[in-house]
Amino acid sequence: MPLRSYKATSPGLRQMTRSTFEEITTREAYKPLLESQTRPSGRNNAGRLTVRHHGSGEKQSYRRIDFRRDKFNVPARLATIEYDPNRSARIGLLHYRDGEKRYMLLPNGLKVGDVVVSGPSAEARVGNALELGRMPLGTTIHNIELIPGKGGQIVRSAGAAAQLLAKEGEFAQVRLPSGEVRRISVRCMATVGQVGNLDHENQSIGKAGRARHMGQRPEVRGVAMTPRDHPHGGGEGKSPTGMPPKTPWGQPAMGYRTRRRKTGGVIVRSRHRKS
Repeated sequence: MPLRSYKATSPGLRQMTRSTFEEITTREAYKPLLESQTRPSGRNNAGRLTVRHHGSGEKQSYRRIDFRRDKFNVPARLATIEYDPNRSARIGLLHYRDGEKRYMLLPNGLKVGDVVVSGPSAEARVGNALELGRMPLGTTIHNIELIPGKGGQIVRSAGAAAQLLAKEGEFAQVRLPSGEVRRISVRCMATVGQVGNLDHENQSIGKAGRARHMGQRPEVRGVAMTPRDHPHGGGEGKSPTGMPPKTPWGQPAMGYRTRRRKTGGVIVRSRHRKS
């Protein structure tokens, strides 16, 4: 999945890179698995702006992804590889032996025609889904459940992968992409392998118009505003704030921990630890 660059016929194209999409096998999505979605544009149910810098963007349909992989012991063949506008990873359409069709996150290395299966008796091969307690140590995994039966919640973006480190009783220790080591129930499901589209992080947007297509509106720096509009505003020239970074409403913007303190003791190693 390499990237392509463009001839510098304009300043926007000079730095822009994008995927070649050579792994995509079809441009037509499977319609029974599509859902219409409305763009909230950063507004709540009262129509008030609650998230800044969201709006516009191309109209998109949502693809229902099977994050649970709960169709046990039924082999499925990967029929197509498709682009999903709602996520950075590619998705694959599975044709199950009983005739049902579902979307899955596409692992790196899985090709059209490969057969995958989920369930207790599945092997720890790329694309298969099984419980953490049935995987060998050192297995690379993604789409990991935090609550048994709820479906995969973490490690789902392009190129992401976690590793199964240890098993202790009812819990397994998993190293997440951030470096954090977390205890997860051995009854939780996960998919073997690394999420595909590895070059996604190397893409360069290149121009503002491409960001608008993705639903991103312009953002003005706080130091360019007046003191009335932002805590960073005011001063002569490009003056430093003289205080820790803040949001327009005075909340800390850097170094402020947003995770709730009650994590149930599941964190074995913090992602902030240096060594």
